[in-house]
Amino acid sequence: MVYPHISTSADLLKSTVRLDELFPFLMEQGTASAAIVNTKLYGVLPFWEACHKAGIHGVVGLSTFIEFEGQQYPVVLYAQTNTGYKNLLKITSALSTRDKTALPESWLKAYREGLICAIPNKTEWTMANAMEALGYLKSVFSERCYGSIERPGGEKMAEEDSFSASCGQLEIPIMATQETRYLQEADAFAFEVASAIGQGLKMSDAERKRPEHTKAYVPAAEEFAAWFSSNPEWLDETKKMLASCQVAIPMNQQLLPVFPLAEGIDRRAYILELCQNGLADRVPGYSDSYTERLQYELSVIGNMGYIDYFLIVSDFMKFARDNGILTGPGRGSSASSLVAFSLRITDVDPLEHGLLFERFLNPERVTLPDIDIDFADHRRHEVVEYVAKKYGDARTAQIITFGTLSAKAVARDTARVFGFEAEELDAISKMIPNRIGTTLRSALKESPALNDWIIEKEERKLWFKTALKLEGLPRHASTHAAGVILSPTPLVDHVPIEKGSEDIYITQWPMGELEAVGLLKMDFLGLRNLTILEQIRRLVHMDTKKWVDYSSISLKDNATYALLAASDTTGIFQLESDGMRRALQQIRPTAFGDIVAVNALFRPGPMEFIPLYAKRKHKQEQVDYVHPILEPILSETYGVIVYQEQIMQIAAKMAGFSLGEADLLRRAVSKKKREILHEERLHFTRGAMAKGFTEAAATEVYNLIVRFADYGFPKSHAVAYSMISYQLAFMKTHYAVYFYAAILANSAGNAEKTQQLLQEIKEKKIGLLPPSVQKSFYSFSVEEGQIRIGLNTVKGVPGSAVKALMEARKEGPFTSMFDIAERISAIHFTRKAFEPLIKAGALDDFGLDRAVLLASLDSAIKHAELVKPNEEPGLFDDMGTSFMKPKYAKANPIPENMKLDFEKEVLGFYLSTHPIAREKEKRAKNFAELKDLKNKRDREQVAVLGMVEEIKRIRTKKGDAMAFVSLQDDTGLASVTLFPKEYAKYNVLLEQHAVLEIQGAIENRNHKVSVICKSIET
Repeated sequence: MVYPHISTSADLLKSTVRLDELFPFLMEQGTASAAIVNTKLYGVLPFWEACHKAGIHGVVGLSTFIEFEGQQYPVVLYAQTNTGYKNLLKITSALSTRDKTALPESWLKAYREGLICAIPNKTEWTMANAMEALGYLKSVFSERCYGSIERPGGEKMAEEDSFSASCGQLEIPIMATQETRYLQEADAFAFEVASAIGQGLKMSDAERKRPEHTKAYVPAAEEFAAWFSSNPEWLDETKKMLASCQVAIPMNQQLLPVFPLAEGIDRRAYILELCQNGLADRVPGYSDSYTERLQYELSVIGNMGYIDYFLIVSDFMKFARDNGILTGPGRGSSASSLVAFSLRITDVDPLEHGLLFERFLNPERVTLPDIDIDFADHRRHEVVEYVAKKYGDARTAQIITFGTLSAKAVARDTARVFGFEAEELDAISKMIPNRIGTTLRSALKESPALNDWIIEKEERKLWFKTALKLEGLPRHASTHAAGVILSPTPLVDHVPIEKGSEDIYITQWPMGELEAVGLLKMDFLGLRNLTILEQIRRLVHMDTKKWVDYSSISLKDNATYALLAASDTTGIFQLESDGMRRALQQIRPTAFGDIVAVNALFRPGPMEFIPLYAKRKHKQEQVDYVHPILEPILSETYGVIVYQEQIMQIAAKMAGFSLGEADLLRRAVSKKKREILHEERLHFTRGAMAKGFTEAAATEVYNLIVRFADYGFPKSHAVAYSMISYQLAFMKTHYAVYFYAAILANSAGNAEKTQQLLQEIKEKKIGLLPPSVQKSFYSFSVEEGQIRIGLNTVKGVPGSAVKALMEARKEGPFTSMFDIAERISAIHFTRKAFEPLIKAGALDDFGLDRAVLLASLDSAIKHAELVKPNEEPGLFDDMGTSFMKPKYAKANPIPENMKLDFEKEVLGFYLSTHPIAREKEKRAKNFAELKDLKNKRDREQVAVLGMVEEIKRIRTKKGDAMAFVSLQDDTGLASVTLFPKEYAKYNVLLEQHAVLEIQGAIENRNHKVSVICKSIET
């Protein structure tokens, strides 16, 4: 049995054939050959590997169009040889990168070698002038040209006779085919729905492209033979054609890019000199241990063939430094390399932090090194562009990633093409959770309401059944957030590519497939915390002209450790969560190693060792070691195995393993496979006994390794990321006002975080100044030790208006609102831009009440329209500022509560004073602050005063009404629960923005705190 045309689900929404369902069926049919034929080369490698596993001869095809005399005709091109396969890569890449839908004659001639062309009996080939096009293809491909006839479900297509006659006239042999787009005949409807989703049209839409028939399924062997029983020779032709396709897709090559060096330069000598100079800069007068480590690392890197890789990374890191783009101190195991430190790829000295090179590059297990780099996220693209420019855009690409139809997406998309109403779509969204891992079946199990809703109508049953069939199919392609591929030769020699964003190509294959071929992937990651560090540094420099060099900050700053021990960690990378704050309070860090340890331990599993680490650190418990030989290795973590590197050191020291073998042991043991554990136990025990240890001691230590193998965290990664945590903590300690300005800018849109920051700013007595048309910049800035709110923070103000204000201000301060109107023109001086600015207090500098400014806004807008309707020079420009200035309107002062409401509306928070702060003064009672509730004991009685932000009313299992209320005061937010009894009593008081006095008890569950309401007063 052969299958010459299987379209798979990798061809986005053009097929529903999944490989895991297809291949059991193909094996059942005794398949000899199968061809994947998609409209791009999506999904080729998984199909190829599945064929290989199933013992089926795999063939690669491409469904496309050719251009002939201004017309487009469909064809299928099969790779017959390796040259043909390479030409397919080039054809799909050329079409996809140049936005073409058909192959011009010149391309076809250039790429025809090694390809078979199958001409399908489609309508286009039976048109009047198709004979010439057929003759043309015959002349291009000669004996490698076939007519391809299908009989879906055994039915002859209308075009078959005339098409076979034309082929006979031109002596083009005919093969039998079946274009499959779904596995079983029953899947035809689901496929049509998938196609409609892909087209973005409803099933009822007249413009929707409908399938030609409903028999595009994968036929059984006897079925396929029966369909062509009148022409068995066509089936033989198909078998012969597929058998003639002999392609080997090269896998696991080492396609490492080459760093451009002048001819005659020895790469080993070149990198050695670079490293020695770099290391001398970073560690002046370095010792012999550095020299030995450097030479050892370079010999391994050289022998593995990775010198160019290090030179490439070092070069783009230099570009980032030279252009003021902040890069991370390191990520993952690359921080273990002294070569990486010397070349300024990382900022972590591995000798100082006891990091092992073999954790990164193991000479006993040759794999591609993984150097992932973090950049300030808003400038990451500049580095990617530099790399593409330097190595050529034909050799550089970003990586494709495929989004699939998740439970919620498939339910909504299917409902949309079914033509469901907006309320039904909303109902579906509410009934299917957003949780990762949710499937339609799990949602149905979880929600009786969903089940009831489905069985109400027949159409909904069909909707759900169809959505189930489509769930998990690839839906769309996008660009991988970080991965960049660099190739030593043009990428199209190895993988298909297509047009990407940012003028950089993307691959048609996702990451795993690229690595399987042997291409080098580098991760250029955008890290928001680096952007924050860069902003803090820029704010310090703008205000003080001082430039903070993060790599030279002292790691022994007592004030920074005091801040961490006090768990004052809002805004500090990795250390913000409540759990992490509790860990810091326990450990009370006094050295950098404590931050590294807490970052490594704060994960499910090892977290249980945090109290032990803390007690031993503070000498409340004695440190004991299973064996004295462990003391020098584990003393830094008080006898607790925290890092993978410690496991490696134990194996090296006790059992005489090389560090390469120790890394293999670490990997093997963490897999927890019984036979491997037993094998490695023998290996370890033999090694330890050879070094004079007893079998009992060796067994005890090996058991310890097994226990901690899952817990071990790469120390290199923990050190590198702890540097970012420390740098942020250092800046918060010594440059608090700049720190808060940058963090506020990055928390825009997150009301809870902004509220938390504003509370801290208030507690630290840092002034917060309103936005100002005279003094504000785009974002938050620092002014005389206080934070000035930026104009971009004001909701609803167009960015173009802010830009116009900033430009006009360069010529001198504004003298009035009318002065602004005539300087920035009527294009930018609009109600939309200036009403929010007035409400936020940005025009308070003119010394007028906000009510006066609001009342005068219309005449200022008219003034702008008269004096400067657009940005061209105006008629009245030379008349000076005294000309025709309108007068401000009279208005009563704005009431204080309205002023506060306006501030909340346009800024998202109360700036002058919080209404609850004023309310507390008025009531003169003792209320608990909402931010402090998390420190209260479970069931402790409290009285709180707050404003209702949100009310969520629900019904219990018994059907009784109850509510969850989100309450805000001047210090933060809290959740209040009203059970049915209290809800019945106080429901009438629950309104948004109502100010309520609530008596209740604290409920502290899983570190989530809420107030259980007992009574409410207004």
